[in-house]
Amino acid sequence: TGIICVSGRFDMKVRVPLNRASRLLNHGPTVLVTSFYKGRPNVQTVAWNMPLDYAPPKVALVIGSDNYSYECITKTGEFVINIPSQKLLEKTVQCGTISGRKVDKFKKFKLTPIPAKKVKAPLIKECIGHLECRLIKSRVTKDFDLFLADVVYAWAEEGTFTDRWLIEKEKAKTIHHLGGEYFTFPGKIKIRKW
Repeated sequence: TGIICVSGRFDMKVRVPLNRASRLLNHGPTVLVTSFYKGRPNVQTVAWNMPLDYAPPKVALVIGSDNYSYECITKTGEFVINIPSQKLLEKTVQCGTISGRKVDKFKKFKLTPIPAKKVKAPLIKECIGHLECRLIKSRVTKDFDLFLADVVYAWAEEGTFTDRWLIEKEKAKTIHHLGGEYFTFPGKIKIRKW
């Protein structure tokens, strides 16, 4: 895959059934999107992402055509959506401040790439959820740099996700961008019967 797995295993990662993969994104987290192009991994912060379908699971995300990640994804046709927890807030912000064209952001921000199961783009070990994706279409319209992709495999850190994110646990609190320099994390859970 181009990524060397240091530990030889997926430290505490459990498979998420594809019919539940949309729930990894359904609550609208800010994510770290990874790609693998020209022999090295890249990562970019993306706040605009969403699930589109359940079976097969599909996602959409927006990445500007002037970004290096746009080039990486359009050339390779695959990427991973990595879901960071609140403890990665600073690194998540930093990954969105510089281009990966000339800087290895994994090294600069001390993130650990680990091999994915179905795509060459790496997972980020420090993240708590991962959706391995294959591009269906990019640039759906001439006005928007929108990627549509099939989710081909999904992971979550053990103890953070069952049928939903376990946000009542500190390690499962995800990052949500409110705009500008403002971010928030999930709080209380309220149960409402349908």
